[in-house]
Amino acid sequence: MSRALASEEPAGGNEPSRIRYLNTDLDLVSEQDLRPLTEAFKASGLSPLHVAAADDGRWFATLETDQQFSEPEQTVAVMLTVIEQLVPALRHCWDRCELREFNIGYDCGNEPWAFNQGLSNSLLGRIAAAGATLRITIYPQREHAEISAGELPPEL
Repeated sequence: MSRALASEEPAGGNEPSRIRYLNTDLDLVSEQDLRPLTEAFKASGLSPLHVAAADDGRWFATLETDQQFSEPEQTVAVMLTVIEQLVPALRHCWDRCELREFNIGYDCGNEPWAFNQGLSNSLLGRIAAAGATLRITIYPQREHAEISAGELPPEL
């Protein structure tokens, strides 16, 4: 999750921090090289944040949309449209992934008192049809908005 991109410091330091949607990452894990798939995604507006093979030979990729949205519904819909339009060879690569996960990230805060965002039943159906899963990540409130890469827990 690229937390620093969407972070903001409270003005004056006395205002309460706000709960807010950051972005949605698309996380993939596969035994096959993910570079052809991530290149196709990149050409369609999904930027790879990370694409690499691990020591065990499995490939890991994390992507996000080039355009930022205020709620996850639009972000996931854009990603699904790209996935649904993959040519058969790349769709086969997608289908062979052992992990296909939409990871929705939020910053925690004290305000507002109640905060909610949802996903429509039609979008949830598209997620299921794509063979993907859904994860929610909630980041703790921090004194400083940006965190160093060394503080991030290992992905997957």
